[in-house]
Parts: sequence; C-alpha cells; structure tokens
Amino acid sequence: MIDATILLDGLAYGMVLFIISVGLTVTMGLMRVVNLAHGAFAMIGGYVAAMLVGAGVSFFAAAGLATLLVGMIGAVAELAVYRPLYRKGELAQALMTFGLTFVVIASLTSGFGTGIKTLPLPAALGGVVDIGFRTYPAYRLFLVAVGLGLALLLWLLIDRSAYGARLRAAVDNPRMARAVGIDVNLLFTVTFAGGCALAAFGGVIGAALLPLEPFYALRYLVLFLVVVGVGGIGNFKGSFLAAILLGVIDTGGKYLMPQAAAYLFYGAVLALLLLRPNGLMPAKSAT
Repeated sequence: MIDATILLDGLAYGMVLFIISVGLTVTMGLMRVVNLAHGAFAMIGGYVAAMLVGAGVSFFAAAGLATLLVGMIGAVAELAVYRPLYRKGELAQALMTFGLTFVVIASLTSGFGTGIKTLPLPAALGGVVDIGFRTYPAYRLFLVAVGLGLALLLWLLIDRSAYGARLRAAVDNPRMARAVGIDVNLLFTVTFAGGCALAAFGGVIGAALLPLEPFYALRYLVLFLVVVGVGGIGNFKGSFLAAILLGVIDTGGKYLMPQAAAYLFYGAVLALLLLRPNGLMPAKSAT
C-alpha cells in the first residue's frame, strides 16, 4: 500500500511542479528569456488568491482572477522590463530578474509579514474519494486531473496549432517572421503573459503542497529550473515527464529515507543530467 501512496502522492506533487515549471519552459525555453523571477509570479498569484478567498471569494473564482491578474502583470513586465533586455544577453537578464525577485519578496514581506500565507481549500477538495483499492484525498486527485488536462491543452497549442508554429518561427528568425506578417512583439507579449499566468495558476492550486511565504520565489526556484533542465530546455513534454519522475523520486525519498531525501533528489538530478546532459527530451538542435 505504501508503494501506491508514494506513486499517487508523487504524481500529485509532480503535477504541481509541472504546472508551475511549464510556464518557465515557455518563457525560458521557447522564448529564450532567462527569467529567474518566475517563482515570484507564482508567489504573487498565490498571495492574490489568498487575499480574495479571505475577502469571501470562492477558491476557484480566486484562482481564475489571480491567474488573469498575474498574466496582465506579466504582459506589462514584458513590455516595460524584459523587452529592453532581449538583446543584452543572458547575464543581464539573469541579474535583472534575480533583482526583481528580491523586490517582490521585500514588497510581500512588507505587506503581509514573514509568516506563511494560508489558502484554504474548498469543501469539495477537502474530503476523500474512493478510487477502488483505497480512499485518496480529493485535492490530490484534482491536481492530477488538472495537470493532465493542462498538458493536453499545451500539447495541442504548442505542437499542433498555428500559434505554436508562429511562436517557433518568431524565436528562430524574428526578421523573417516579421517579413511574412507575424507581429513578433505582440506574440512575445502574449506568450510571456501566458507563462506568468501558468506560474500563478500553479502557485494557487499547489499552495497546499508548496506553502506560500515571502521566500517562496527563491525557495522553490531551483525545483522549477531543475524540471526545465532535466526535461530539456524548451520541451514542455520533457518538462511533464521530468516533473512526474522527480516528484515520485522526491516523495519516495521523504517516505522511505526522510533524513536523506534531499540527497536522493539531487543525486537523481545529477545522474539524469550526466546520462542525458541535454535533457530527457532535448530539442532537435541539441541532440
């Protein structure tokens, strides 16, 4: 029974990692923008949702509103902060986004203090569900269902739609993309906003597993980067596989070897990167 628990809990945890990290796969992998403030957008989404729930808004409505708001913030940030750095190189982008993370941390600490910000789950997600061979928390099943649905939608959007084709063309050769009538600037703004919105959505629905607190953006940034790196830069299917695999490994370590769980997790990351230095599913150009 503990094996089934590890697999189910690891799958649910992996889905949270995927939902948040896939936004980073979009911005850093597809758009090639070094965005170390990605965790900050997830944290902002969680805090906004917590405020809305505290004001009487339902959990699901708060999640939608927070996702929309952070997406709009991301669009403004892309226009005002990120776009001037596109041609400055990776170091300038890394330094700026890292500094932006500290600005967000300081702002939220000033406004909400240093404690954990709670985000109560709705009654519908607070119980357990009979899945045949055992009962299991409805909240974790909800995470699995949302993660699978989101993965399918992103696959259709990025790999099977005209939008995905235009985005890849705009990243690979923006001058040629403009020549054939693609509005590259608008495409980048919409895509970046979408990546930030995904981060916020993951920050909201995953708050019970990744608690909201002022240093959230730094505490979990390494996890998000690891998922993107192990999966393969710019490959959301690789990020999906990496998130599930690492979620199960981390969960298994906490169940079976709690004092050595961190060593097991990062040891597994090291082994995976040594075996597959370009990721589990690297881009064709990296193989």
